Amino acid sequence: MQFHDAYRPLASQNVAYANNVGASAQSAAFASQTRYIRVCSVGVVSATVDGVRIEIGANPTAVATSYLLPVNWVEVIKVSPGQKLAAIGNNTGTGSVSISELTD
Repeated sequence: MQFHDAYRPLASQNVAYANNVGASAQSAAFASQTRYIRVCSVGVVSATVDGVRIEIGANPTAVATSYLLPVNWVEVIKVSPGQKLAAIGNNTGTGSVSISELTD
């Protein structure tokens, strides 16, 4: 298993997400060289915004039981080229997820 903390940045994008009763939003497909993504949802933690639910896949839909990404937490996730990220709010707030595509 390979672990490291040095990546080459490729592209970046933002995905605006709706609250937990809205529709899941998808990113654009990741580039052919993308092997990892760095994700973060920046904001002020409150009773209405404490995180975002995310799902990764070919045609993902984020739901209430998807992976929880807390606000202001940076996560690096291994992905495959062509996959997408879907996001939906964990509670009644809205926001956006910043995605940085990375490679070795």
